[in-house]
Amino acid sequence: MADKKIYRRSNGGVELTEEVLQQMAKEAEAGLDPSKLRRRPGRPSMGSGPAGTFPVRLEPELRKAVDDRAAKDHTTASDVVREALREYLKFS
Repeated sequence: MADKKIYRRSNGGVELTEEVLQQMAKEAEAGLDPSKLRRRPGRPSMGSGPAGTFPVRLEPELRKAVDDRAAKDHTTASDVVREALREYLKFS
């Protein structure tokens, strides 16, 4: 019996041979059942819709103050900035 070429292993440890890959392709072409697809965790949603980024430049002293506050509060710099903006804008 000839050795099968193994391209690699899946995350689940399945050996991905030519036969396995062909079977997977056949199943995909026939249509995938969405209920069998794994949902991958992502970032939790914030507010009423997807959150956007807002780049802002900070002088080194202000950035250090933000980082120091984040470390003191056991949170992230982004959380500190968001909370500061909410408080400044009286936004809840």
